Amino acid sequence: MPTPHISAEKGEFAEACLLPGDPRRAQVIAEELLTEARLVTEVRGMLGFTGSYAGRPVSVMGTGMGIPSSAIYINELISDYGVERLIRVGSCGAIRDDVNLRDLVIVSGASTDSAAPRNMFGFDGFAPVPDFALTAALTGAADAASLTFHVGSVFTSDLFYGAVTPIEQLQQAGCLAVEMEAAGLFAVSARLKARAAAILTVSDQILRAEHATSQERQDSFLDMARTALEALTADAGSTA
Repeated sequence: MPTPHISAEKGEFAEACLLPGDPRRAQVIAEELLTEARLVTEVRGMLGFTGSYAGRPVSVMGTGMGIPSSAIYINELISDYGVERLIRVGSCGAIRDDVNLRDLVIVSGASTDSAAPRNMFGFDGFAPVPDFALTAALTGAADAASLTFHVGSVFTSDLFYGAVTPIEQLQQAGCLAVEMEAAGLFAVSARLKARAAAILTVSDQILRAEHATSQERQDSFLDMARTALEALTADAGSTA
């Protein structure tokens, strides 16, 4: 049965789902990497597709930017459509010298200035972390594809413009990059007993004011999405 934000019928989402922020990137993944992909929802222009990869059903759903938007879709995918494994595939801004444009960041934890995790659980100090097995599968898939990647923590910011946490403090805390959704994904998934992970493409090197071109973003984004799909396939095989 459709939800307020997703028009798909029950059973139209696979149990595994990729989550790009941009709905048009969801469309690109479906068209370029999935077999027999079909549009299953387009409420408010937020596109979702279901197809298959390596013979296994998989979906891809745009979430919008930031925790408030993405948490809506993550909640409904898990609670109403039975999605069990979710991988965020997004972009980030690197804040460490050795993390370069087009590198991949596989997220091992996400600090945040958002109040969302506290509001979900009713206490301060909740640590938003991904599922270990899914994260290990991402690492294995990136390594097998000979891609340049880093594994570590990120900072999930509530603000794109006007963020007040100094980069120096984030570096001291060991953060590799800044993004806007991972902590929310991990928190919602923990609350609803789903498994989640995140892999990011460096689209901006903040320290050096470097920015990937449109073509670089597109090429590296597909590398990342393919890595996530391979990770889902490997994870499904290991738990079958």
